[in-house]
Amino acid sequence: MEKSLIRLRMSAHDAHYAGGLVDGARMLQLFGDVATELLIRHDGDEGLFRAYDNIEFLAPVYAGDYIEATGEITSVGNTSRKMSFVAKKVIVPLSGTACDVLDEPVVVCKATGTCVVPVALQRRRK
Repeated sequence: MEKSLIRLRMSAHDAHYAGGLVDGARMLQLFGDVATELLIRHDGDEGLFRAYDNIEFLAPVYAGDYIEATGEITSVGNTSRKMSFVAKKVIVPLSGTACDVLDEPVVVCKATGTCVVPVALQRRRK
């Protein structure tokens, strides 16, 4: 099945709470971008995100953290595409300009959901 990856650094602009804590909704934005890429690769169309089936916030994310969001299509129906997503913290800031690459990435969020691409818009129908 198709897979996608996005990696980016959380900025001070992403911090929503005291201490530079990033809102969990930011992870869902990343999953939405991953889903869009998956649908373009699979169907040639951006499609629409219909629903999340499950979302788990597992660890905090702070401004300065590097997050890697991945997703894959796990099931394909006539118009629906079931997907799973994982966001991991892969680099953390220390002090000043120093950062550490984590030996073991920390899973910060997991989710599953369903996207839809109408048949008329499926340019790469399998």
